Parts: sequence; C-alpha cells; structure tokens
Amino acid sequence: MSRPALTWEFAEKLLKGAPGFRTNQRDDAGPSPRLLHTDLFSVEPTMSKAQRLITGLAALLLGTGLAACASGGSVATVNGEAISKTAFEDKLEASPGARNTLQQLVQETLILQYAKSNNITVTDDEISKREDDLKANFPSGSWDEMLKARGLSEDDVKQALREQIILDKALEKRVTISPAQVKAYYDKNHAAFDKPEQIKARHILVKDLPTADKVEAALKAGQPFDAVAKQYSTDPGSKDKGGELGFFRRGQMVPAFDKVAFSMKPGQISAPVKSPFGYHIIQVEAVQPGVKATLENSTPRITEMLRQQQEAPLIQPFLQGLQQSAKIEVQDPRFADLFPSPPPSAAMPSAAEPSTAPTK
Repeated sequence: MSRPALTWEFAEKLLKGAPGFRTNQRDDAGPSPRLLHTDLFSVEPTMSKAQRLITGLAALLLGTGLAACASGGSVATVNGEAISKTAFEDKLEASPGARNTLQQLVQETLILQYAKSNNITVTDDEISKREDDLKANFPSGSWDEMLKARGLSEDDVKQALREQIILDKALEKRVTISPAQVKAYYDKNHAAFDKPEQIKARHILVKDLPTADKVEAALKAGQPFDAVAKQYSTDPGSKDKGGELGFFRRGQMVPAFDKVAFSMKPGQISAPVKSPFGYHIIQVEAVQPGVKATLENSTPRITEMLRQQQEAPLIQPFLQGLQQSAKIEVQDPRFADLFPSPPPSAAMPSAAEPSTAPTK
C-alpha cells in the first residue's frame, strides 16, 4: 500500500475519529459507544504529545489504500457483470490521487535512501516506543478500531513512524532548545501541563431499561462482569474485552456517563445510566489522581514540543532538497511532469545537506 502526501486535513480527520480525543461532531460512521464529548482538534502549541505524534503520523499516512490491485480477476460484479481489476487499476492510475501516491512513494524512497547514505538508523524499540505513546492515549480497543476504519495496518503505522523518526534525526542538528526557552514557555503555560485525574472503568451497554435492570441484578448477585458484558453488551469496541474502556479523563465521555463514572468509588457498580446510546451499567476499577505540573516534570514534554515547532518549517525544504538532488526518471508518460529537472544553477536547500557524522 502507498502512504499519503503531507497534509493537515488527514491529521484532523484522524484525530476527529480517534476515541480519547475530543470532537464536536460524530464520525460519519455513526455514533460510537465510546461516547466522546466536544471540541474539534486544532493545532495549538499546547496540544498533547499524542496529538503531535498523531499529526506527524497522519501526514505520512494520508491516502493509504490507493495502491493498485494486482492484475487479473475482478474487484466486484454488478448484476453478474464483472468489473475487472485491470479496469479498476486503470481508473486509479488516471485519477488525481494517483499522482499524489506516486509523489509520496518517491518521497518515501528518498527518505530511506538519505538514511542509508548518512548512516541514520531507526531501531524497532524506537518505533515501538513512539507507537506506544500514541496507543496510550486511546481508550481500550479504539486504536484498532481507528486503524480498521481507515484501512491501515500496523505495518503502515510502523513504516510511517520510521520515516518520521528519520526526519527527526536528519534535522536535529538544526534545532536548538535552551533551558531558558523551556522555562519561559512553562511560566506562560504551566496550567496546561497539569495532569488531570483519570479513572479506569468498564461498562455494559444495552438498548432498554428492562435489560439494564437484569444486567445490574446479575452483577450485584456476583456474576463476573466480563462474562456478563460478553453476553449482553452491544458495544462492539468493548464487548469482547469484558467491557473494558481503559483510563479516561473528565470530559472524554458524554455528560451522563461522565457524571456518574467520576462520582463512583473503585469496585462500585452503578444503576443503569441513560445516554443517547442506550443504558450503561458502569464499574470503576481504579482512580488515578491528578498531578500538578512542575518545571522538572514538564521539561521533557516542553522540550519535545518546542523541538517539533522548530522542525516543522524545515521539513518541506528538506524534502524538496532531496528531490532536487535526485535523479528521478518517470517511465509512465502520464506522470512525466511530476518531477521536472531543476535548473542547473538551482542550489539544494541547506536543510537537505547530508550530515557529516553518523546519527544513531
């Protein structure tokens, strides 16, 4: 599969449909029992590390799924008449999206070639850590749901993260963050770095009150929560996981759910709670107290944020420099104008100059 052209649009879409982030619209796929509450993602200097990571990932993943199918056979039939893979492939290749896809494949190749020629390595541990940072901000099960809804695989994510880390390492020498910059930002925005209280909970979602009463009685009679959830819950995201929702903070769930869940003690089972999605029986499993920010515990996060702010305007010139210095030959005449040869006097942007020392 191909990966996407750089754009903010997909970053918004990815976040808007990502449980664990707040949106003011329901996803086009319909209401989700994850019950998220309001506010469309916007690119702000105080956005969370996960939002920044997802934004970078989104920029590398947009357009996945456009890759042409293998030749032969059909992709669909209409009243018994086949639509061939060849016809489908020809339509894809003639579409504007095909041009973007080819540009992205060239860009991906240039990034990997740059890493190889400049001894930039990316370990599996580095990729796993960055992916774990992303996953940690999604309630249980919703990461897989998000990938499935967008036709992405774990391999797509890992490859996109690999390219993102290569870009980080390629540009790191051009970025300098001083302790004074970190302190100045903390002094101005310290409240934004407070870690809010979170709770870990599970729930059973049913359609009507009689069923909810039945579920509540079964749980309070001692039947295992996970077994009852698998039997009765209509939430596809948590049913098979015993109703687990993971940790979440205030405001992530719809008001009715949120109000009850945050008023409960660990181990307590709620009475039926009505929401636009049906009736919920909730059990809180753990409470994670909020943590007041300090300059010390906020420094890594602020440093990373400032680094990404400085790096952002360097990425496009860097990629343009790689393209201008490369020999790109297009065999398909439909795409011949995608990579015009630069004028002989055109100088490669300094951001794209190879590093002189290996970067590990």
